[in-house]
Amino acid sequence: MTNDPNLYLIMAATALTGLAMMIAATLIGWKSWLALKKQELSLVRGRDVDAPPSSTGARIEIADLKERIRKLEAIAAGVDL
Repeated sequence: MTNDPNLYLIMAATALTGLAMMIAATLIGWKSWLALKKQELSLVRGRDVDAPPSSTGARIEIADLKERIRKLEAIAAGVDL
């Protein structure tokens, strides 16, 4: 029975099938994990309100608004500018 060549072929085929199943399950898990991370990143980007503006014009506008707020606060405090 130990010299039967079919036994070795069956054992090799079974081992390769098991290995292929494990690789397929790992690949599916990896793809799912990547999809989860992409979804987390898209949620963070959409919720991040304090992110700096991307354009120069928006930065200048925000600086102008901050200056106006500072002047209004000074007027409310009774300080002459």
